[in-house]
Amino acid sequence: MNGAFFRPTRFSSTRRGFLKGAAAVAAGAGALLETGMAQGQGNTRSIDCHHHFLSPAYIKALGTHDGKKLNGYTTWFALDRLKDYTVQQDLEAMDRDGCATSMLSCTTPGIWFGNPEETAMLAREMNEFGARTVNDHKGRFGLYALLPLPSVELSLKEIAYAFDTLHADGVGLVSSYGNVWLGDPQFRPVFDELNRRRATVYVHPIDAPCCQELMPNLSATVLEYNQDTARSIYSMLYTGSATRYNNINFIWSHAGGTLPGLTGRFGLGTKELPDVNDSLMSKTPEVNSKLYHLRRFHYDTAGSANIVQMTAMKLLVGASQIVIGTDYPFGTVGAIVKNLQKCGFTPAELQGIYRGNAVKFLPKYA
Repeated sequence: MNGAFFRPTRFSSTRRGFLKGAAAVAAGAGALLETGMAQGQGNTRSIDCHHHFLSPAYIKALGTHDGKKLNGYTTWFALDRLKDYTVQQDLEAMDRDGCATSMLSCTTPGIWFGNPEETAMLAREMNEFGARTVNDHKGRFGLYALLPLPSVELSLKEIAYAFDTLHADGVGLVSSYGNVWLGDPQFRPVFDELNRRRATVYVHPIDAPCCQELMPNLSATVLEYNQDTARSIYSMLYTGSATRYNNINFIWSHAGGTLPGLTGRFGLGTKELPDVNDSLMSKTPEVNSKLYHLRRFHYDTAGSANIVQMTAMKLLVGASQIVIGTDYPFGTVGAIVKNLQKCGFTPAELQGIYRGNAVKFLPKYA
């Protein structure tokens, strides 16, 4: 290097000052990072399993149907909160909270507006939009593809396209369609195919037509969403569907909704539950099948990262079955992580919830 541009003796004091300052900045940054981690704001490299997106066609459809009751929910809520969705804003929010990967899925009211052809069109458009987002941002997003349920025939076609062409990571459903829950035999061909493919099925709640506006001025998000999730879980158990679809990895939103409060009604709270690490779990699904399946399902933390619900879920199913879910854009990884750190989990259990548990069924994001 030319000496005219590098004179260490002349600039040594300035250089020492710069290095001293740089060291101080680095130390300060380390302290800030440590503080941020303690507050749940650091880079946990989380995998968000409950993360919503909208395509332009879906936003337009919500506007067309605005104000009508569609499978139990008025679309104005979703439209009002999600109409400005952009992938760039999504990425910025993920980066702020240290979220490595988000699994894209549709939220309520879903895509069933009473017209099978429209539903199939929206499923395809949303899935292709989601797949483009995944491909454009490698490793940052995954896709739970939409299915045009309640049409079985159209759903089987979309399963083939979603997995074989778009390479989706799973499918995203709502907890009921009309007054029919997921364990109902009419959906058997769809779940048989998903079972054959060993698919992941993420389930988002909705309020079924049977149970709308039971109490005036009470949002469905307070009670009915949680209850419909529990209904759908129970429909899987009492119809034998959970055993029939033993190869499907189910993820239930909001820590299973009202599930923890119903364990006695499910016949699980009348005697001491076996420990989650008990050898019972290595036996066949027929042994105490309700508990077996509840403990093989996964549950996300959206709206549920509090000590009461997390303690109950840890006892009932074990920390290994809990995964991060934010309900983005209604929640954030930072807030969820901060609350989880107050729920009595060990550091190893927290790391599992942040990403390790999800990596088991999403290995390509490891």
